[in-house]
Amino acid sequence: MSAAGKILAVTSGKGGVGKTFVAANLAAALAERGERVLVLDADLGLANLDVVLNLFPKVTLHDVFTGKATLEQAILPAPGGFSVLLAGSGLVEYSRLTPQVRDQLADIIVQVTPRFDRILLDTGAGISDVVLHAVSLADDVLVIVTPEPTSMTDAYATIKVLATLQKRRHIRLIVNQVSAAGEGRTIRNQLQLVVDRFVAPQLKAQGEAEPLMLELMGEIPSDPLVREAVNKRSLLLISSPGAPAAKAINATAARMTAA
Repeated sequence: MSAAGKILAVTSGKGGVGKTFVAANLAAALAERGERVLVLDADLGLANLDVVLNLFPKVTLHDVFTGKATLEQAILPAPGGFSVLLAGSGLVEYSRLTPQVRDQLADIIVQVTPRFDRILLDTGAGISDVVLHAVSLADDVLVIVTPEPTSMTDAYATIKVLATLQKRRHIRLIVNQVSAAGEGRTIRNQLQLVVDRFVAPQLKAQGEAEPLMLELMGEIPSDPLVREAVNKRSLLLISSPGAPAAKAINATAARMTAA
């Protein structure tokens, strides 16, 4: 890992696919492998990373933005051996991307990058300007998708926007809540086919020769222990490290650190 941390945006086309759950547990799995990891809650108006981790922060990103606290005060230790930078929830001023918010978020990321091996940006869902700006600050993008048709449709829409507006040519996928081994590969292949059919011609028309490739980083099985962990506000890797979903997340972390 280089001196400056790799920034990975964890995003999704729609809510309810387990994006924050994956980001938090993946951070724990990466930390277990010796990485210094920070999860930054970039879902600025609807933050819920604190809920997943059962944290009650006195200082948030909002306080840093408004000058009420320093960045050092806002970076907190989380269960699982990683650090977090939490956002405030229900703050209407972050529902749209103002020039001030744009600059402040970029500045925060510049400041934290040298301190960590890997920074996970837990973005909001969808393709709002706030989400797209957060993703634009990352080196790589990880899209969380489930086998549901609505999730796949929204994931495709997100991938299309990232390819056309941000010139992304390599997007990583995790397929969550699969019901059978190999389903993740099937879904990746289906999305790649649609991308090749509908997005590739647009890119060629723009003079872009490089193809857009989707890389499957892992598939996470449907697992009743996931809901149990979420309801207990506990990391699955802590409450049930032997659970099938926990093993799948660990396998993904191993793949990421080997890359």
